[in-house]
Amino acid sequence: MAQRYLQRVSYVLVEHPRPAVALITLNRPERMNSMAFDVMVPLKAALEKITYDNSVRVVVLTGAGRGFSSGADHKSAGEVPHVQGLTRPTYALRSMEILDDVILALRRLHQPVIAAVNGAAIGGGLCLALACDIRIASSGAYFRAAGINNGLTASELGLSYLLPRAIGTSRAFELMLTGRDVDAEEAERIGLVSRHVADDQLLDTCYAMAERIAAFSRPGIELTKRTLWTGLDAASLEGHMQAEGLGQLFVRLLTANFEEAVAARAEKRPAVFTDDKP
Repeated sequence: MAQRYLQRVSYVLVEHPRPAVALITLNRPERMNSMAFDVMVPLKAALEKITYDNSVRVVVLTGAGRGFSSGADHKSAGEVPHVQGLTRPTYALRSMEILDDVILALRRLHQPVIAAVNGAAIGGGLCLALACDIRIASSGAYFRAAGINNGLTASELGLSYLLPRAIGTSRAFELMLTGRDVDAEEAERIGLVSRHVADDQLLDTCYAMAERIAAFSRPGIELTKRTLWTGLDAASLEGHMQAEGLGQLFVRLLTANFEEAVAARAEKRPAVFTDDKP
């Protein structure tokens, strides 16, 4: 049975629905889980805690109610911490820094993060989803680069970096310049999400994927996540291949995981990786 409400920090819930899996829920459904600071500050704190929680191997991020996250909250932005006495320009810089830190924290998390996109992922909410390592959408999910619709630039919180890498430059230019909605079916077709599933199957699908990932080697998973992200910035194929090779040797020489995998296949049983060498 799932352990529920082990931690509640303001508008962010942290639960452990399966062994080694943490579920983070943005819990302000009446505002479509908008990125108010009352939500983002505790989310940043939760991520900073989970990255060092060695009982957690995979994280699932979702939103309560009908939406994943509707982006900026234009009615109730919440309170920005540590800004007393600052003028408007510096206040604005500190505000953006908090939001930037959330995106970067998702990318830097030791554990892989699966976005369970259960509804609207708009503006900054789309950025949150893109900062996750894997995205699964419910049939009712939709995505929008909303900045351009609000008379602003569509580039925010790394969107102009993350979106072209997810779906290609031409599609990213189109979506960011038109501000149109992308439904779950199109999102899967263009590679914005790995797949879309029925609404009532979303979390179970993410949990099943998380459990499969959690069964593998911890350093293997962490290094794979790290090299996938650094590969997006690699200056050359040769340089990145050397980094990959060092990671492979690191796990191969310092653990007995490879020998265990070979033995498990021969004995037709699941492998049990100790991430150590006798």
